[in-house]
Amino acid sequence: MVKKIATRDAYGNALVEFGSDNKIVVMDADLSKSTKTELFKKQYPERFLNMGIAEANMMTAAAGMASCNKIVFASTFAMFASGRAYEQVRNSICYPALNVKIGATHAGITVGEDGASHQTIEDIALMRVLPNMTVISPADAVETRAAVKTAIETDGPFYIRLGRLAVPVINDENDYKFELGKGVLVSEGADVTIVCTGYMVSQTIEAGKLLEKEGIKPRIINIHTIKPIDKDILIKAAKETGAILTVEEHSIIGGLGSAVSEVIVENCPVPVKRVGINDKFGKSGKPDELLVMYGLTPENIAIKAKELLESKKNK
Repeated sequence: MVKKIATRDAYGNALVEFGSDNKIVVMDADLSKSTKTELFKKQYPERFLNMGIAEANMMTAAAGMASCNKIVFASTFAMFASGRAYEQVRNSICYPALNVKIGATHAGITVGEDGASHQTIEDIALMRVLPNMTVISPADAVETRAAVKTAIETDGPFYIRLGRLAVPVINDENDYKFELGKGVLVSEGADVTIVCTGYMVSQTIEAGKLLEKEGIKPRIINIHTIKPIDKDILIKAAKETGAILTVEEHSIIGGLGSAVSEVIVENCPVPVKRVGINDKFGKSGKPDELLVMYGLTPENIAIKAKELLESKKNK
């Protein structure tokens, strides 16, 4: 039985694990039970601040504390972190390159029944365009812990994209090595490359198993750091497999697919196909049903990979 842990849970646990550093301050916009920052609050109440339902104010206050040599984790739903507080993130945090780490939970459509108003599918696009911002989308609990640790150790603004849904733990905590800005080669393969991020890494691994049953060997790459992106691993894959499929729980506009396409078109042009949300809003529903509706299942990923492989053969 594969163990499943939500990345938001791993985020809360990591804040407690590394929270003994007195420079660390955690802020939340009245969602601490949902974002799991309540765990930090219980352990270090003197360094936890509930800023209320006022996300823009929280980001500005976080910037102020960061300017006083604090490492500030500002936590709320991804929709509010990237949308409601965008100007403050841009002007107060990124412009002066302050040491604020945004813990953005409940990203993507797997928020489920909360519906389109809370299902942010544009946050990667918004955050990666900001100068000085590092954007991380962890695949599981192990990677989330590593991302939090790295954010603490690395100066400057971070956006850490986290989910509500429990996801398979695919990495071994004993030997997993997280390198900022470096992709992870999940599996070797020469037929087609599938590049994925966040929750879709586990979905893509399952898609890879389906493809292998048909004699197709995909190369699977986990891009946990979307900005700065690992150009080397992508260019190498393009040269060696000749086609790339991107998979993300995000709009196909401006997210992982766009970031990968920018690298490929400038360095090693090969066919690129994107799997994600096709310029639509989300809907209210159970996460599994929504994944089927929006084509984010292992079965559909496998189908798209085969279509791409076929087009490569017919080129």
